[in-house]
Amino acid sequence: MDILRTTVPYIQIGLAVILVVLVLLQQNESSLGSAFGGSGESSFRTKRGAEKTLFLATIVVSILFVAIAVISLVL
Repeated sequence: MDILRTTVPYIQIGLAVILVVLVLLQQNESSLGSAFGGSGESSFRTKRGAEKTLFLATIVVSILFVAIAVISLVL
């Protein structure tokens, strides 16, 4: 139990860094003007290839991050 208690913070730090990198690598098609009420033209397109892999990896890492955070609360 002590080993788990000492390694969980390092796992959280590693997952946080990976999650930040994955979010920053994703492409953002909307411009800044649409966030402030500008032309909000929305064109839906399907993610393919590396973009889809990056998207799914972000989801998996975020779920792992939340799971480790819950585990750290229990410990």
